[in-house]
Amino acid sequence: MPTSDTAAVNLEIKDLSATRKSLVVSLAPAQVDEEHTAVVSEFSKAARLPGFRPGKAPASLILKRYGKEIGEEFKQKVVAKAYRLGIDQSKLDVVQVTGVEEGTIAPATAATITITVDVRPDFALPDYLGLATEVRPVEPTDAEVDAIIDGLRSERADFKVADRSAQKSDYVKLAYEGTIDGKPILEILPEKQIYGKVPQTWEEVEGENQGVIPGLGLQLGGLKAGDKKTVSVTFPADFPAAPALAGKAATYAVEVQEVRERVLPPLDEAFFKSHQTDNLEGLKAGVRNNLKLRKEQENRTAQRRQVSEALSAKVDFEVPESLIEFETQNILRRFIEDNMRRGVGADQFEKDKKELYEGARKSAAVRVKTQLLLAKIAEKEKITVTEKDIDTFIYQEAARSNQRPDKIAKDLGKDREQLRSVQQAVIFDKALDLLVDKASVKTVQPKA
Repeated sequence: MPTSDTAAVNLEIKDLSATRKSLVVSLAPAQVDEEHTAVVSEFSKAARLPGFRPGKAPASLILKRYGKEIGEEFKQKVVAKAYRLGIDQSKLDVVQVTGVEEGTIAPATAATITITVDVRPDFALPDYLGLATEVRPVEPTDAEVDAIIDGLRSERADFKVADRSAQKSDYVKLAYEGTIDGKPILEILPEKQIYGKVPQTWEEVEGENQGVIPGLGLQLGGLKAGDKKTVSVTFPADFPAAPALAGKAATYAVEVQEVRERVLPPLDEAFFKSHQTDNLEGLKAGVRNNLKLRKEQENRTAQRRQVSEALSAKVDFEVPESLIEFETQNILRRFIEDNMRRGVGADQFEKDKKELYEGARKSAAVRVKTQLLLAKIAEKEKITVTEKDIDTFIYQEAARSNQRPDKIAKDLGKDREQLRSVQQAVIFDKALDLLVDKASVKTVQPKA
């Protein structure tokens, strides 16, 4: 006689969407009773009741003593059986269970359990080999090499007081006070004094990197100690450090206190030795090699993005809602963690939660669609995760997080869900690398 696990069940499948299904699984009284008997038997074997040897106490006493616990375990097992039999019979490729309605579950009684699931979308893979990509030349120019060497010298530069007007790359000591529409920024944002009023700070003149106040350094050229000036700046529309200022036009009253010029160290033996070389030629060779490697990595990253976008554009299908929501929460969590480290308060996230959620959800939908495509490509190409792949991940994660590799390996061994997530990420990476390796490549010159 077949057991209830191999017997057919009364199953109704309702299509809620292309990727969401409702399984209505009906179990006969005998199938329900089988789980109840099994649970009571498990409790009987473990129970210790006075006057009875283990496993010999009557079922009636076991039920009386452990009725609540047995009832909870019994319901869980019936639901699990309904899910198992429903999936076996329906042959659905489930990616996530999104809801369970138990109905009435009792011994000697038929049970109907409704299970809502998201399933992997059914789509045909488009042509994914030979996708068009563009890269930039990787051979560094002499000007690029010289610029990096100047940067190395700047890191060790000395700054001497200059009795003249400020010039590009000088540093200016100044005080400033800002207003928006005549109202002091210090009143608008009292917890962020650095954007409102500062009695003394330093700012680079026309520096490549924006200072605390975006665009302020661009307007300091030509000023000398004692000069005062009113400057106008507009904060970027996306300004996570102080969202209350995002997109706002502000006016700053500036007073210059001191000008210092940057004096670069000479290209001498001491400088070369500090960079593990003997002369200028050796320094240039090292810089050129490192810059070429960096450009190659930038090209690879750009190609991975290009093939992902090209692949996604080739096919259209509905993405499971539960996967989008899961990825949305991941994106939001990482965004909030990154910005909290920059000093953004939790109240700001609450204020902007609608916009943040919508942006994260849009990104998540694209990312999940790409992952589904890569997973199908990996299956077709028989891409697998090897022990070497996991070892590589462990050592890379150890270097990134400053942890011992054996600790990371031990944690993975104890958390199967985390290990599965790592394996999945490795699969995606290897599939993406395959697309890049098989892509067509066109070298284009960077825009001036």
